[in-house]
Amino acid sequence: MKTFIEELKWRGMLQDMTPDIEAHLKKGMASAYLGFDPTADSLHIGHLVGVMTLLHFQRAGHKPFALVGGATGMIGDPSFKSAERNLLDNETLAKNIEGIKKQLSKFLDFGQESANKAELVNNFDWMSKFSFLDFIRDVGKHITVNYMMSKDSVKRRLEEGNGLSFTEFTYQLIQGYDFLHLWKNKNCTIQLGGSDQWGNIITGTELIRRMEAGSAFGLTVPLITKSDGTKFGKTEGGSVWLDPEKTSPYAFYQFWLNVSDEDAAKYIRIFTTLDEETILSLELEHASAPHVRVLQKEIAKAITIMVHSEKDYKMALTASDILFGKSSTEDLSTLDERTFLQVFDGVPQVGVTKSDFEKLEDVLELLGEKAQGVIFSSKGEARKMILGGGVSINKIKVNDPSDKLTVNLLQNKYLLVQKGKKNYFIINVV
Repeated sequence: MKTFIEELKWRGMLQDMTPDIEAHLKKGMASAYLGFDPTADSLHIGHLVGVMTLLHFQRAGHKPFALVGGATGMIGDPSFKSAERNLLDNETLAKNIEGIKKQLSKFLDFGQESANKAELVNNFDWMSKFSFLDFIRDVGKHITVNYMMSKDSVKRRLEEGNGLSFTEFTYQLIQGYDFLHLWKNKNCTIQLGGSDQWGNIITGTELIRRMEAGSAFGLTVPLITKSDGTKFGKTEGGSVWLDPEKTSPYAFYQFWLNVSDEDAAKYIRIFTTLDEETILSLELEHASAPHVRVLQKEIAKAITIMVHSEKDYKMALTASDILFGKSSTEDLSTLDERTFLQVFDGVPQVGVTKSDFEKLEDVLELLGEKAQGVIFSSKGEARKMILGGGVSINKIKVNDPSDKLTVNLLQNKYLLVQKGKKNYFIINVV
């Protein structure tokens, strides 16, 4: 079995680390923490690199701490941000923290049985006990302004001319104290984070050295970028969230299915737990037939199951097949309403009242009369296309314009009409 550092290296997940961390990890079970900023009640896929880092740390036999910044979330980390973010109130923070904890439990083992069980901590629990005077007297005097000004994240904001509030300036000191607190009270000797956190992490190790004459370590993972230069985790619709109410499992699955070949080769190492031998084999298979998109399919499958469930993955797979014409009426009927509407987002819709629908004489009356002007311009056009075998309803081909309508409504209110190979329409019975 690979060590934690070896695992990160072959996966391309190692950016920087402090000296002697490998020797420290070889001494036995170590503890490390990684922070999550609770600015929303859900994590998004930009957080997944950190989550996977903690997952690999625990799998290597070590103890992970997920720190949710209830205190620092009130301030906002200025690291490589161009402007100060809005501050959050207590009620919003509590809601956000609960949502994040629920999502982390899908990746980390918080069970009571294991010695290296994951723990979730909230820095509000200890920071709220500090008065301002106590903090600047007991902690602030150990780190100079010159030291804090030397950090790249601070220098960049000042150089850009956007300025930096005193609130934001103190962020690295508060994060440094988080490390000190966990070092003293939880025997947590390592802080993990993205490469933009390196300065804050080193401030923590320095505070531990100066205040307690202790040793602590830091490790960062690269910030993920896309090969086309656009921001990872962002789509036209915004962020890709882990919460199914914010990003449906189908849309989540589609995001990974549509990444480029170059990104897929990188993402399959970072965002799945597949072993090196399996990934190398998949890469060879992908190289021999790139159009089949083997890597993308494996990433989408693994991460959709991990974040959502196998049931959600199968529904997303079914939905994808429906869109590309490889499915049956039974497949269509298995979709829930949200997935159905998302698959056919943007498809023209026409409404028919329930009473009119129940009085229909035949298919032609529905398609050529009730839905006229949306699907077909006239009864004549509808009749001609039906006789030519180019029309189906709910994936069942219509052979005769005078046939009675016998298909069941999807979700008790929808009919999916397909005209030709690629033109879809929804009839909404209301």
